[in-house]
Amino acid sequence: MRKIWMAAAAATAMLPVAAVAQSAKEVRHDERVVAKDKRKVGEDVARGNFKKAGKQTQHLAKDQRELAEDWQDYRRSHRDVFRRPAYVAPRGMRYRTVVVGAQLSPMFYGRSYWLNDFGRYRLPRPGIGQEYVRYGNDVLLVDIHTGRVIRVYSAFFL
Repeated sequence: MRKIWMAAAAATAMLPVAAVAQSAKEVRHDERVVAKDKRKVGEDVARGNFKKAGKQTQHLAKDQRELAEDWQDYRRSHRDVFRRPAYVAPRGMRYRTVVVGAQLSPMFYGRSYWLNDFGRYRLPRPGIGQEYVRYGNDVLLVDIHTGRVIRVYSAFFL
């Protein structure tokens, strides 16, 4: 009887893990679908087939919404990954909302603020000369050479 109880407890413990793995798989799949849709739209526009590009854009928008929903599910099920120690701003500075195109002072995007483990957070690989930077509870994609903000992920950390 004890073996049956142990097997049932082990099976129960494994159920949430399987659901989480499926969520991460869904996010990866949706990322690939969105990339494929973007390529199709670009190809249709390049060929001058604007009517088909319009339809593809509608599919792209739907797939992007689905990706966002799966991403939120992934974050909810991996809350521990998105918890970080308290943010400490450079001396004498404080947090202000940042928008795309803003220029940061080099103090805010120094190496001590870089997120080198972007894969852990399911962020796309930054381009050459770009880095992910923690800024408060936000994550910014910054051009390291100019300090310009390329992308903002608001309220990224819990």
